[in-house]
Amino acid sequence: MAAQASSIVVPTDAELMQAQANLWRNSLCYLKSMALKCAAELGIPTAIYRLGGAASLADLIAALSLPQAKLPFLGRLMRLLASSGVFAVVESTDEAVYSLTPLSYLLVDGIAADSNHMDHAPFLLTVTSTQYIDLAMDLADWFKKEAKTPPFDHKHGASLFEESMHHKDPEFHKMSILGLLVHDNFATNIGVRDYQFIFHGVKSVTDCCYHGDGTTGKAIAKAFPQIKVTVLDLPQEIRKIPADGVINYVGGDMFKSIPPAQMVILKMVLHHWSDEDCVKILANCKKAITSREEGGKVVIGDIILDPASGPVMFETQLLMDVCMMLMKGGRQRDLNDWRDLILKAGFSDYKVLKNFGARGVLELYP
Repeated sequence: MAAQASSIVVPTDAELMQAQANLWRNSLCYLKSMALKCAAELGIPTAIYRLGGAASLADLIAALSLPQAKLPFLGRLMRLLASSGVFAVVESTDEAVYSLTPLSYLLVDGIAADSNHMDHAPFLLTVTSTQYIDLAMDLADWFKKEAKTPPFDHKHGASLFEESMHHKDPEFHKMSILGLLVHDNFATNIGVRDYQFIFHGVKSVTDCCYHGDGTTGKAIAKAFPQIKVTVLDLPQEIRKIPADGVINYVGGDMFKSIPPAQMVILKMVLHHWSDEDCVKILANCKKAITSREEGGKVVIGDIILDPASGPVMFETQLLMDVCMMLMKGGRQRDLNDWRDLILKAGFSDYKVLKNFGARGVLELYP
């Protein structure tokens, strides 16, 4: 004990003063999330967009039909959000004028669906809902219990995204599914364009989905009409997708079997599952693809935890890992974790392709 105590370095006065400020910041960081939630619920990003891309506080008060007495409080909210990069301040001699940043652009409602834009409000409102915040509030209690069920299931007696939650809270279930679709489908067209090289020489693709809507499969079929595209998802999700005569929609279970193809895609799927479950899914993918000599491969699009990605991006990846810990039985993984899963599933080799935002892309070979 004496040796352990002697290893403690007592902070300097200056370090303690800075530590207090850091403690304040980390203790109150949730207010940034709540301020962002408030802005989305009030419709501030959409109002700025409709006002031509810039708006004063007075403009926002009028556009949002807010009481005039709230103007100074709105100014404090906007000041915090601007300091966080949600909005930008346009210099003005009279009063601050706020414009959109790429972040707040993602929260604008009503932009043409055929653009690369996608309204992220459903994702934001899901992860800042009381149903989700309550999980974090009770996290210490969850750690003290032996049960390994995810905090969401432990708290609500139902599983996120599943029918049990639909029966328990239909409104929240609908919003969470929309949030999942935004999370999974955003920038699909950009991805197909930037990674078009992985489709060279490919004749058939099976896209394995989890509560999806066929967006990736449709994007592939449109970009590469010569490729035969199959979309595998849960039967209840496949029933919602209108037949188009182009894509083969299959209702099934990736834990049991996967429709055969030269290439299988798992985009934003495996982080939902435990390591053991991921090995089962990957093993079924290996069975479904052709030999390496015939161009067989599996493509994974998911987060690869990497400190080298920079402090902000790495923190984002770690937050998404704890997010999965609260919601489901899955996790985010670093490259060593991915390598273990790949080898356990029986693949002979793999390659890490270029990053795609906070995510990475891996190509697996049988």
